[in-house]
Amino acid sequence: MRIFLILAGLLGLLAVAFGAISEHTIRPAVEAEYFRYLMTAVRYNQVHAVALLALAFGLALPLASETRGRLQIAAWLMFVGTVLFSVSIYLGVALDVIEFTYITPVGGTLLMFAWLAIIWTGWKAR
Repeated sequence: MRIFLILAGLLGLLAVAFGAISEHTIRPAVEAEYFRYLMTAVRYNQVHAVALLALAFGLALPLASETRGRLQIAAWLMFVGTVLFSVSIYLGVALDVIEFTYITPVGGTLLMFAWLAIIWTGWKAR
């Protein structure tokens, strides 16, 4: 639980910080389409920081070991997926190296697997 609380906090901090940097520093310097990409990354970052926080609290409950293991898989997928999705866009736009965004779909796919792992956990929970 502790590690996921820390990681959720880091994702939340990153979302707020990059949202502010994007709005106040990057927005005037980039095309509207690139700014839209940034806001998508910030939104995904925010939503998944909160979802990871919920998973961390869920892992604090007394759970069967199989359920705990499935939630931990979901939490790791959510963290790594969020980093790959959002940070690849942040770097691509901020550094004007759009090749970083080639990683974005990998992050999005991991996020989908994270949500599938949550569905799987709910399906298997007794």
